[in-house]
Amino acid sequence: MSSSLIHPTAIIHPAAQLGNNVSIGPYAIIGEHVVIGDDTRVGAHTVISGHTTIGRDNQIFQFNSLGEIPQDKKYAGEPTRLEIGDRNTVREFCTFNLGTAQDGGVTRIGDDNWIMAYVHLAHDCQVGNHTIFANNASLAGHVSVGDYAILGGFTGVHQFCKIGAHVMTGISSVVFKDIPPYVMAAGQPAAPHGINSEGLKRRGFSPAALMALKRAYKTLYREGLTLNEARDKLAEQAQSVAEIQPLLDFIATSERGIIR
Repeated sequence: MSSSLIHPTAIIHPAAQLGNNVSIGPYAIIGEHVVIGDDTRVGAHTVISGHTTIGRDNQIFQFNSLGEIPQDKKYAGEPTRLEIGDRNTVREFCTFNLGTAQDGGVTRIGDDNWIMAYVHLAHDCQVGNHTIFANNASLAGHVSVGDYAILGGFTGVHQFCKIGAHVMTGISSVVFKDIPPYVMAAGQPAAPHGINSEGLKRRGFSPAALMALKRAYKTLYREGLTLNEARDKLAEQAQSVAEIQPLLDFIATSERGIIR
């Protein structure tokens, strides 16, 4: 790697592993156990610590704290990890914490995510690919977020909640239970408000699939059925429309229960 990409005021531990064409800005601090992939750019005053692995072609703006110890009183210095994939954008003042030994020991962010300023990802969170986190969205510990989910500004998610793929939350939503795939949610606490039709159209879902998902939403939320009754009816619908199966799978594995 060319030394011209490292600002002279940056502090980089000799054991840190930096790929080709990695750029490190002024006053950034890179810790001993950090691995950064090719073509990733790290902004000024960013601190990357812990056992943190970052993939290639990420753009990490100034004033971020990545890989710091969890905000968890049980943490006792275990060598837990933070893993960040490829082509992510991380804007200013974000905090991503390491995992804990009480879970899988890793906080993980996938690829192609757009993470705006002041976002907090707590210990053991699992974030998929192509998500968008608007300003000040915050995940408590052990939260999972599916691919293409969009969290509105100031969304707060309670620990152990699951956010399904293609979900969208409104500004200042407070999430205490799981949000099934495809659903738009808003409120305090968050409640369902239909299918994320526009997002699904942009991602290539067919008109027939969209119609089937709207029917599935009505089955789940508008027909006055118990959850078990709705699941049975959704199982019938999934036999002819493959896009409904992820909804069924999500409900089957929900531990906190879904928003109602």
